[in-house]
Amino acid sequence: MRWFDPVLYPFSLLYDGVTRLRNRLFDSGQKKSVSFSIPTIIVGNLSMGGTGKTPFVEFLVRLLSKDHSICTLSRGYGRKTTGFILADGSSDASQIGDEPFQIYSKFKESVGVAVGEDRVLAIPQILSLKPDTDMLLLDDAFQHRYVKGDLNIMLTTFQKPFFDDQVVPLGTLREAKKGAGRADLIVVTKCPSSLDEPRRDHYSGRIRIFNKQAKIIFAGLKYGEPVPVVNASNKKIKEVVLVSGIANDELFRMEVKGNFEVKEVFTFSDHHHYKVNDVKNIVRSVRQNPNSAILTTEKDAVKLKAPIFREYLAEIAIFALPIEISLDKGDSQWINDKISEVVKEKGYIREN
Repeated sequence: MRWFDPVLYPFSLLYDGVTRLRNRLFDSGQKKSVSFSIPTIIVGNLSMGGTGKTPFVEFLVRLLSKDHSICTLSRGYGRKTTGFILADGSSDASQIGDEPFQIYSKFKESVGVAVGEDRVLAIPQILSLKPDTDMLLLDDAFQHRYVKGDLNIMLTTFQKPFFDDQVVPLGTLREAKKGAGRADLIVVTKCPSSLDEPRRDHYSGRIRIFNKQAKIIFAGLKYGEPVPVVNASNKKIKEVVLVSGIANDELFRMEVKGNFEVKEVFTFSDHHHYKVNDVKNIVRSVRQNPNSAILTTEKDAVKLKAPIFREYLAEIAIFALPIEISLDKGDSQWINDKISEVVKEKGYIREN
């Protein structure tokens, strides 16, 4: 991020102006937001990515799926298809996008997973195909203001909080910082376990400049044990070839390097479409280090399992490192209680 750049500044100013005008049109009612009868929770951020949206959506699924029939909806960024798709057993990452496919692979039939660029049109299709749905989670929809959320959740990272960022291309913000004012809940993600009260108070004070009312929660990340993906058993691994294609893999790399002997690192851009040559290079590294296995993110694992790579990975062990949002018990309870309030106020009764 550059605080000032004579070349980038005009473009940042232009982008900022366009997004401010768009938001003003929604705020004034000249652009319409549609409210649906079904309780709708929006999860998103101000930045371009890397705030931990998918782990947070998964947290909400775990929290709510015992009492609700949930369907997630996103545009399916990075997919090779268009239009509305409801995931099923034949879906893959290229059809519905990496994050939706990750969620579908993890929860299967316990949650509906849909993608569609036009959420206003997609929601009625969900309710038609899955009439038992009684709650919607809109993933990465903080800027998609055509659907009015009943609870708006905005994520920002501890390492790069929105209040220290700038609008693209000077920074990574999709809109001005004042956009945080639309949030009902602001979650500071990827917080270190050593985070103390003075630091929390400092962050809360900076956030309050842009949002006086929202609940502010601080969340960490919790990594699990490596999970076998392909040609792998449950035995312990010590040496790994690290593969990642996420928005910011710094914490992921630190976690792996702190627990394994890393032989080589392959870092790709977010939503990277793996090619055969990519896989060949990764396999070559593993063969040069015969005691190693591939260790990757859950998002990348679902793409490496694609049939096109099967022959190249036939004898290569692949593990994924699972990740979850870590919240204080009281904060989890606040979210649960707040959503219960939303459901009660909405009075939504699903079809039988």
